[in-house]
Amino acid sequence: MPELPEVERGRRIAEQAAHGRVISRIRLARDPIVFDGVGAARFRKALLGRTVLEVGRRGKQIWFELDRTPWPLFHFGMTGAFRLPGDHPLELASSPKHVDASWPPRFTKIHLHFDDGGELVMTNARRLGRILLREDPMREAPIADLGFDPLLDLPASGKIAQLLVRRKGRIKAVLLDQSFAAGVGNWIADEVLYQAGIDPRRRAHTLSAEEVQRMRRKLKQVIDTAVRVNADKKKFPAGWLFHRRWGKEKGAATASGEKIRHITVGGRTTAWVPARQS
Repeated sequence: MPELPEVERGRRIAEQAAHGRVISRIRLARDPIVFDGVGAARFRKALLGRTVLEVGRRGKQIWFELDRTPWPLFHFGMTGAFRLPGDHPLELASSPKHVDASWPPRFTKIHLHFDDGGELVMTNARRLGRILLREDPMREAPIADLGFDPLLDLPASGKIAQLLVRRKGRIKAVLLDQSFAAGVGNWIADEVLYQAGIDPRRRAHTLSAEEVQRMRRKLKQVIDTAVRVNADKKKFPAGWLFHRRWGKEKGAATASGEKIRHITVGGRTTAWVPARQS
């Protein structure tokens, strides 16, 4: 699933195509699930002829600020993405083996044309993404229900400690809770806890002040690094757990030879390194 760095990459793609431009034509798939029951006519009325003033993101949510409300709000789900003509889509763990080079790509849900001749599509193969209309995205669900965004407004370690005191769940599950940390998903949570040396099964409220500080520092480092390389996994540091956490492989080990175990925490497959995480 796209996590914060991948979604931020999507925001940048959308900004490149749409910022300051007028939406001149729209093609919509017939998909009441992705469009949450909102009809095509309403979407066309809301978007056609509108200028895109800004492209915003919080957590895994992206929205276009138009010169008139309502505004479109996009969530990629498991396999969604923004695409431009002629681009090479970002490879995810869930990506198909063969890249669809056609235009518009298969599984396109919305196809936007702009007054300068540019185009932008959102694809969504598994139909778990959503395209919504909102009058004020930051004050309406789902964004209003999100916690802090680690890239935009990461709290000080003391504030995070205060938030964790009330959390009795396992720390891996807490990190995945979007009402706590918006945009953190499975691989980021595993990477942060691995680098911070914290057992993913620990109860969140039992973390010491030093452990919270260490976890915050690693969360910032992981997010900042992944965003800086535009979510290109080939450019992630060689020592990251990310490169070796997938597939539950027998004998899986870190770059330094530590054994990787796979367990389930909070309903999600979790890779962790007992020799390092306590």
